[in-house]
Amino acid sequence: MKFKAWLVLATFLLGFSLFIFIFLPDLILPRMVDFEVNYKAGKRILWGETLYRLEDGHYQFKYPPFSSLLYLPLGLIPLSQAKFIWFVITASASLAIIIVSAQLASFPFPYPKSVPLFTFLILARFLAREISLGQINALITWILLLMVQKWVKTSKSSKDSMITGFLWGLASSLKPYSLIFLPLFLLRQSWKAIFSALFFFCLSFFTPALFYGWKGNFVVHHEWISYLKASTPPLLGSQDNISLFSLFQKWFGQNFPVWTFGFLAIIILALVVFLAVLRSKKIKDPVILESASLLLLTPLVSPLGWDYTLLSSSLAISLILYHFSLFPKVNRFFLVFILAFNGLMIFDILGRKIYSFFMKISLPTLLFLTIFAHLMWLRFSQKR
Repeated sequence: MKFKAWLVLATFLLGFSLFIFIFLPDLILPRMVDFEVNYKAGKRILWGETLYRLEDGHYQFKYPPFSSLLYLPLGLIPLSQAKFIWFVITASASLAIIIVSAQLASFPFPYPKSVPLFTFLILARFLAREISLGQINALITWILLLMVQKWVKTSKSSKDSMITGFLWGLASSLKPYSLIFLPLFLLRQSWKAIFSALFFFCLSFFTPALFYGWKGNFVVHHEWISYLKASTPPLLGSQDNISLFSLFQKWFGQNFPVWTFGFLAIIILALVVFLAVLRSKKIKDPVILESASLLLLTPLVSPLGWDYTLLSSSLAISLILYHFSLFPKVNRFFLVFILAFNGLMIFDILGRKIYSFFMKISLPTLLFLTIFAHLMWLRFSQKR
């Protein structure tokens, strides 16, 4: 998109956000409960207080200590004003991932307007949930898509590789699930990007020491890891958890070796992606599809993958839509069904019983594994 188009969109988003918060404050302010957790963390790190507390109950800060620094400036202003700013950021990131996904899907050609439109409609329920909770996933997905965009357009210069690594390091430091890209960087031998990211990882690890001191920094990181170990297993059975680990627990119960089979499933998916990389010798810009696959799989391989985090599949959806005509006729009908069903799988439409049943059988997980399979078909048939 040209600069003028971005300016118009930015102005529209700002005006829309102001309208919501001035005339319809009850629509947003009582919500954004996840943002309130992170807002509180921004206040706590400022005073060197512990971030991970049992008394916070369900609403505990789950991210690395470095992530709380993102919310520190917002913690200096009233909560209502901080929510407005975060609403603008999240809404902007949500729009940006739709547009950047369309650009990457059609790269180096202009994208048809139908691609971002239908990508948005398919993922609208995830984006709406992301915004209403005040989550960070849209922002991280946008950063990762910018990383892919820079990776594709790179001129192999040190500066371009450093920027690619910096964006990956930033996303991974905010939420570690972005480390899923490490094997791809290794396979693609992007050493400069890896070293750039490693430098950022080190920086992000030690930055909280400014507030906790040298020893306190190690303590707060240990608290984070201990909290994740204690809090993750009980959440695998949650209705909204769409991870592979959750799928096995929902299907076979708590006594089933969930972790063993979950990791076996991840290994199988990793091998498929590895074979896809090997099949890319004659493909121009292969990292686009490979990155789309990893972004789609991220919520599925993360033990705390919630349904709305499937917004990270935006690039995969855009690729499917852009190359829709290349699929066999039967597959096209099937794709229309699963994409449309995913977009319409809304609690208010289906009702409590039907929606709960679909979530209990991990239907979203199965649907997106099917989309992943179609992406792999594009690669193994040498279409992309």
